[in-house]
Amino acid sequence: MNIFVGSLPFRLEEAELRELFEAYGEVSSARIITDKFSGRSRGFGFVEMPDDVAAQKAIDELNSAEVDGRAIVVNKSEERKDSDRKRSFGGGGGGNRGGFDKGGYNKGGFGGGRDSGNRRNSGGGGGFNKERGSRRDY
Repeated sequence: MNIFVGSLPFRLEEAELRELFEAYGEVSSARIITDKFSGRSRGFGFVEMPDDVAAQKAIDELNSAEVDGRAIVVNKSEERKDSDRKRSFGGGGGGNRGGFDKGGYNKGGFGGGRDSGNRRNSGGGGGFNKERGSRRDY
């Protein structure tokens, strides 16, 4: 069973996370998610336990437990749906400037965009044009 562990202390190491769960049974893996730029912990991780009964006992007993002064959150990790993994090209937009919902694939997005007659209220812009293979900045 894959287990989500949140509200982790930022100084907690993966070995310590593994030890915490090994008290309840075999641990296949323990990962703390880190920021890709700074390398710092993002404060959550995942533990994989092959025995579902032991994993459920760990969830029941460790949820809200205190670790280094923080109450951690422990629950069964739900598998991501395919729709959660999809990403679009281009950007979102800027609220009242018309950019919201104009970003994304083959459209404007963030700062210039289609039908931008009034420069003060223009929004939109950017985006990726599949046919041209480049950003669209007009």
